[in-house]
This record gives sequence, structure tokens and C-alpha cells, in this order.
Amino acid sequence: MNATRVDVDGPYFEDFAPGQVFDDAPAVTLTSGFAALHQAFFAERLRLPLDVELCRSVTGHDALASPSLVTNIAIGQSTFPSQRVRGNLFYRGLVLRQPSYVGDTLRTVTKVVALKQNRIKPGRAATGMVVLEMTVTNQRDETVLHFWRCPMIPCRDPEADTGHADSFDAIPAELDMETVRAAVPSEWNLARYRETIPGVHFADVPEDTTYVLRARDTVTCAPELVRMTLNMAYTHGDPAASAYGKRLVYGGHTISMAGAQLSRALPNLVTLVGWRHCNHTAPVFEGDVLRTEATVAAKRPLAAGGGLVELQVSVFAERGPDAPKAEHDVQVLDWHVIAAMA
Repeated sequence: MNATRVDVDGPYFEDFAPGQVFDDAPAVTLTSGFAALHQAFFAERLRLPLDVELCRSVTGHDALASPSLVTNIAIGQSTFPSQRVRGNLFYRGLVLRQPSYVGDTLRTVTKVVALKQNRIKPGRAATGMVVLEMTVTNQRDETVLHFWRCPMIPCRDPEADTGHADSFDAIPAELDMETVRAAVPSEWNLARYRETIPGVHFADVPEDTTYVLRARDTVTCAPELVRMTLNMAYTHGDPAASAYGKRLVYGGHTISMAGAQLSRALPNLVTLVGWRHCNHTAPVFEGDVLRTEATVAAKRPLAAGGGLVELQVSVFAERGPDAPKAEHDVQVLDWHVIAAMA
């Protein structure tokens, strides 16, 4: 009798169609183990995920899940269609619509909303951009996160001309700020936070101030984060699958390191609630040393007190002493994030 062999593989660009839905990723319960590992990877200093007593007094719950942990899990759940990704080009319109707590269970549904083949060039294998829309719900079927991202996927036929030329107009150009404001629960006692924690709060943060973080951090444990978050992209674990001949660091790793550095600059950030945009401007590799600069672009008061702080964040990488001079301080991330402060 002939044995059956089944190739377990990810889709090529030709395999996608607008409206296609991927909804069978495993649900993930946010345990204290996930929280501890994420903290070990990034040393994030947000107080509510770290301090049970403070979190209980402000939110009524024992442990807020780090917003970076939530987004990393959601992105990982969305990677079945993007296993062959060459690079994730951008994120748009991300809003953490309500907080997640340790013990919540997240499910992610991923929908293809647009396809656009890259311009064909002689000597370059054909690729295309796949716009994916992600909706993340918890165990109560409440939407906790919604966003778009755009991976670049190779074609099966390196000379393919698929004709896909969809518009990306399905991605909103602006965030709905009422949705962003509503992402900070009205029942949270932000006055308690201000009264309990000394230092700089929302009213004390001046606009147009740029924070230059002198403490840099080295990218380590990149494959471990990929595995923890169920990220299936080949390029993060297999150097042969990378366009660079070495493992590409998952973009959420860079974003999470930037978020952790933000929590040093503004130690009284309560949580992160939205991203206007997030662009990976250059690749990141294990061992790169990252530094962050963040400018206060705008402030928006909340009716219940405190407010939203918009931060334009730039992250730069030093590739190492053997890298060309041009790569000693290359920008790798352009991120506009909105944070809540008391």
C-alpha cells in the first residue's frame, strides 16, 4: 500500500482572494505565564500589569494584560495566511477597544480585504501585498482589538502577473477618536492613580517635547517571542526563508521594545490604546541595538479626567561594529501611538 504524504505549507500570493476569511487559529488564554515571559523579554514598566494592588484599585481587576502582549498574541494568531511573508510593511488603524486582563481568552479572525501585486522588475521574483483585517474578541464575544496589516507575500510563479491591483481605500486614513476615547473605560478610577503614584501625569506633559532615550537595548529572544505568540512566519525561524539570508526579527518585537522604552520616558503611562500608523522602515535582526526617540504630538483630555497623549516614535538600530557605517544608526520603525495617562 502506498503511503500518503501531505505537504504542510503556507499560501502564496496567487492563493488569496478578497473576502477570504481565516478563523481557525487556536484561542489563547492570557495566563500569568504569558505575562511573565513577555515581561522578561521587554522589561516594560507599565504599572497596572505589574502592580496587583494598584490595578485593583484603579480598574477593579487584579491584573491588566500588557497591551503589547495582547497585540503580539493577536498578530501571531493572524499569521496562517502570512507564513511566507517577506516582511510586514505596515499596521493601520489599531485600537485596543477595551482592556484585556490576565485570564481572558482571545480569538482572532483574519479577513483578506485587498490584493495588489508589486511592479514586475526583471530579475526580481514576483510578489504582492495582501491587506488583512483582524478582529479580536474575548470569551464574552466582545471586540477587544481591531486593526489592519499588510504583509508582502511571494508568488508561486516567480514570473506571475496576477493582475491584482486593488485600492487600499478600505483602510481608514484616520482613527475614529471617539472609539479611541471609549477604549479607556469610564469606570477606571484615574483620580486614584494620580493620587497614589507621584510624578508626571497627563497635565504635566508638555506638547512638542521630544524624549531621547539614552538607554539602548539589544534584541534577544526573538524566536522565543515568535513561538510564544504562535507566529507562523517562516522568516522569523528559518534563515533560508528570509530575503536577507538570516532570521528576520518579528516586527512586534521591535514595537514592544519601543513601548518598553516609552515606559521609561513617561513612567506614568497608564496603558496604550491605539496606533495611528506603524511602519517598518528597515529590517531588524537579532543582536541589533535599538534606541528610541518619542515626541509628544498632541494631547486630548478625557471627560473623566486625565487624557490621551499622542506620541510620534522613531526607533533606530545599530547593526554592530562590523556593519557598514550607514547601518550604525538606521531608522527601523516609524510609530504613532496613543497612550492614556491619568
